[in-house]
Amino acid sequence: MKNIFFHSADKVFKFKGKKDLKAFIAQLFATEKKVFSSLNYIFCSDEYLLTINQSFLKHDYYTDIITFNLAETPKENIEGEIYISLDRTKENAITHQTSEKDEILRVIFHGALHLCGYRDKKASEIRLMRAKEDHYLSLFKNTGL
Repeated sequence: MKNIFFHSADKVFKFKGKKDLKAFIAQLFATEKKVFSSLNYIFCSDEYLLTINQSFLKHDYYTDIITFNLAETPKENIEGEIYISLDRTKENAITHQTSEKDEILRVIFHGALHLCGYRDKKASEIRLMRAKEDHYLSLFKNTGL
């Protein structure tokens, strides 16, 4: 699908159905009325993502995802990099009693939603973000992909 790429940083991550997932992510952006030019998902370890968190955001803690919108102005098409810790998604799947696949999909959609303008700092923003994640996860799973 157009300009959506999956990369492995310090951890190898392979999954089936990349083409279908890329098409679904493109549809997510269209549904949210956002245009993107390029989107890179980079799968990595906790330590790799912690270094990014410390270096770029000045946060000293583990996280499951960091999303960067690389567009120079808000009016430009979205160009993003989304880093996902496979260690964190595995832990979160256990904590939330879900499958690793579903947790990874949730985080993939979470990053795309951040690029669409959704935030998750305030309680009301978190509720909306979770509802959007649930919606897209359910929609994706119901497509039979």
